[in-house]
Amino acid sequence: MNTLLRKSLATLALFSGACLALTATPGPDMLLIASRSVSQGRGAGFASLAGIQLGTYCHALAAALGLSKLFVAVPAAYDAVRFAGAIYLLYLAWKTVRASGATLAPQTSMRQVDIGQVFRQGLFTNLLNPKMALFVLALFPQFVRPEAGSVVMQILVLATVLNFVGLLVNGAVILTASRLSKRLLSTRKPSRWPQYLLGGVFAGLAFRLALFARN
Repeated sequence: MNTLLRKSLATLALFSGACLALTATPGPDMLLIASRSVSQGRGAGFASLAGIQLGTYCHALAAALGLSKLFVAVPAAYDAVRFAGAIYLLYLAWKTVRASGATLAPQTSMRQVDIGQVFRQGLFTNLLNPKMALFVLALFPQFVRPEAGSVVMQILVLATVLNFVGLLVNGAVILTASRLSKRLLSTRKPSRWPQYLLGGVFAGLAFRLALFARN
């Protein structure tokens, strides 16, 4: 039993190191969270992060139940979700650019920011990214030990570790981005550049998802 516990702890430590290396590397999620924080403040940044992390749990559960293997076995299913995600991101880009600048300014009261909507956008952006499903399917099984108990529980524990490390890394990004935005805007008149930034990020992620297949 002690040997099994030590192996489990060693596996978690190794997985934590891998998660730190992955989350500390700038990627689409970090870019989205940072731009959201710049545009709407740290509250929106954390709401977006929470949605993304709930999506991670969903992908982990799908991997545990074998649903993620569908994307490997049926390329058409992968492409369908991929293009649906790209269309959704383009819709968010269009909606963001057309929004009133007042609702996308860090100086405004956070009451004007629909945190629930930001959370849902983060969740759907993650769920409609099949690359995340393939990432979980490729990484998590390497750290699962069938002899240690329920595979589903182990995968959910790994997802929790990934989300905790992501909270630490992206939390720092959110705080830094929101403070930088306040400094840049403190001596200037309100402008629409934050919403153009966020809209551009949504559009860029959409084209990235649509044009680059499984790589």
